[in-house]
Amino acid sequence: MCRIPHDCNATHVTLLTEPRKEDQTHKLDQTPKQDPSKPSNHTWLLLRNRNNHLSDKDKMKFNFTVCISSLFGEYDNVLQFVQTLEMYRLLGVDRVVIYNTSCSQNFDRLLQIYSQEGFLEVVPWPIDKYLNPSHGWLFSQSGGDLHYYGQMTTLNECIYRNMERSRFVLLNDMDEIIMPYQHNNLMSLMNALQKDYPNTGVFRIENHVFPKTKFDPSGRFRLPQWNGVPGLNILEHIYKEEPNRKIYHPHKMIIRPRMVEQTSVHEVLKASGEQVKVPPNICRIIHVRTSIREPSYTDFQMDKRLWDFQEQLVPSVDAMLKKMGLLNQRGRAD
Repeated sequence: MCRIPHDCNATHVTLLTEPRKEDQTHKLDQTPKQDPSKPSNHTWLLLRNRNNHLSDKDKMKFNFTVCISSLFGEYDNVLQFVQTLEMYRLLGVDRVVIYNTSCSQNFDRLLQIYSQEGFLEVVPWPIDKYLNPSHGWLFSQSGGDLHYYGQMTTLNECIYRNMERSRFVLLNDMDEIIMPYQHNNLMSLMNALQKDYPNTGVFRIENHVFPKTKFDPSGRFRLPQWNGVPGLNILEHIYKEEPNRKIYHPHKMIIRPRMVEQTSVHEVLKASGEQVKVPPNICRIIHVRTSIREPSYTDFQMDKRLWDFQEQLVPSVDAMLKKMGLLNQRGRAD
């Protein structure tokens, strides 16, 4: 929000809570200078969005980054998280960013392994040490000083964290996979979408719920080596609920981060460029969770899209679980 003079090529910024005498008499300098005899206690932050003459292709380190908001409540859904991250690897994701408040010992070991590989970036988020965050998304039920462990704060921070290093950012939760249905990877999907919608910065992806209580009757992927692993096996859930589009139905998003200024959980609030809803036959969210329909609902549709990747996905999941020490060399759960 600081207005920089047009003739000033600023590189860093800091925050002062009160003016200093020397600041009142000196003009804004182009670079931060420190007098060695008077060490500064100010933290200077690099301005990362000043090289506007460079193209996205020249600057971007990653093509796809997934932003996952707050991890809390001693989270322990190991199997689903491994399946999700390995699925994203197959789809072409370069980096996953997650904000950690609390998780189980097993899950913490998992985060460390993925971090050491460079695929996962874990941002410490000890918000519960400073505020009383709500444990649920609905304030009337959960109360608290801060909505849902600061979910919107982390999502916005993640956008700016990746604004200069990732061409696309996926905003979704740990139990969701943004899945293309007419392409085998995200790059092919986005190349096609950008061709059809060239001035778009926000691609809204429709949520489809796969109830975690409804299983594939064949038991094909009820694999014995995963029996002792904590968490949900998403390959067992192939029945989805058809969204009720007569009422508000949530979406998650794939965004071009340099075109987004502010986001909420299901909607981008401020952005340049256009926003489009991607047809669900092209891309939709596989969301394995508690059913959102009435108990009497029976109109389920079969969706085996995850099975298209099983030949690569199952060995990748096994390999990660072995690294964690949750599988022995014979492939059985310890």
